[in-house]
Amino acid sequence: MRISQLLRSKGPEVATIDGSASIRSALQVLVERGIGALVVSTDGRRIDGIVSERDVARGLHDRGSELLAHPVSSVMTTQVHVCPPDTTVDALARTMTDHRVRHVPVVADGALVGIVSIGDVVKARLDELEAERQQLVDYIQR
Repeated sequence: MRISQLLRSKGPEVATIDGSASIRSALQVLVERGIGALVVSTDGRRIDGIVSERDVARGLHDRGSELLAHPVSSVMTTQVHVCPPDTTVDALARTMTDHRVRHVPVVADGALVGIVSIGDVVKARLDELEAERQQLVDYIQR
């Protein structure tokens, strides 16, 4: 399965935030949407970074609660792993594992077109395994 197929079923919506927004604002969006990361972008197309719950937790540990008033850009990850839509789910799973990332933005023609979480990858893989299992059961029962 390709990431483009996964995005068709999941949808292309990507939660973004401007790097100048406060970390408190970012946390509010994360909680309201029930997600673990936001793409940092000034225009919704170009990726400036990514901020995750993990980034905020590390920042709070290092700097304390005053961090909440700081801009997102002060804790965001700037070296973002991205993938094109034609990447396979298996290849993306390896990338996520090798680089210990849980969210990977999808980029086509230089523009942000989606985001894939490790949960999306696991679900896609489980769906593939279930389809294979059903095919085997159908074959055996014939």
